Amino acid sequence: MRQYIFTERNGIHIIDLQQTVKLLDDAYDFIRDTVANGGSVLFVGTKRQAQDTIAEQATRCGMPYVTERWLGGTLTNWFTIQNVYRTRTAGTPTR
Repeated sequence: MRQYIFTERNGIHIIDLQQTVKLLDDAYDFIRDTVANGGSVLFVGTKRQAQDTIAEQATRCGMPYVTERWLGGTLTNWFTIQNVYRTRTAGTPTR
């Protein structure tokens, strides 16, 4: 993170806006390409002030979203969780 800090004043870090703009452009390109190729983008905003906006914008885009607290490690251990789910639900009739 240090490489993106422009300076520090009174214990407050000031970010380098030139680098921020460049990286936001890169992120935009990545998301645009992902969606254009049929991929999904997960919107996450669990802070109270962000929940409504996240839900509205994700719904508008037709993308999945999370606005409530979730089980830690859900994303970083996704393949493990998915395999456990498949194993436990194998042979279970669908509703």
